[in-house]
Amino acid sequence: MLESCRNAQERWGGVHQLVDRWLRDRQDLVQAFDALGGLQAPKSNGEQLQGFCQLLLDYVSAGHFEVYEQLMSEAQAFGDTRGLELAKQIYPRLEAITAAALNFNDRCDNGDCREGTCLTSELKQLRQQLHERFELEDCLIEVLHNAHEQRAAAV
Repeated sequence: MLESCRNAQERWGGVHQLVDRWLRDRQDLVQAFDALGGLQAPKSNGEQLQGFCQLLLDYVSAGHFEVYEQLMSEAQAFGDTRGLELAKQIYPRLEAITAAALNFNDRCDNGDCREGTCLTSELKQLRQQLHERFELEDCLIEVLHNAHEQRAAAV
């Protein structure tokens, strides 16, 4: 499911250095997730899970505090009402997935999610949420990038 997100940088590379870095961070996040053992009973140690959680926090934070803000600023600068409307529709779901990621991190920090079926269940749910998030983010990038690219070429 997350495999389709691995080529996002190929599709969107060059849009902006910030987005490029963020997409590389996404790839690192997916690789760290895969290293946890995916959906089979994870044999992760505390350090591996802690490293994944740090990547997860960095990724969702960069999305909300850097990338989304930059994309919205660009949409406003270009008068891109379609992109702004899309962002208004997508943003609440992105916030909900961010909250779920932060809750996962908190449960792991508290030791509530370190082994066995609990962790497997949490990772399964997180995998689905991240897949949805990546698709929503890609959609937002595509709409904003394509609109801006066409307008910039016309100038």
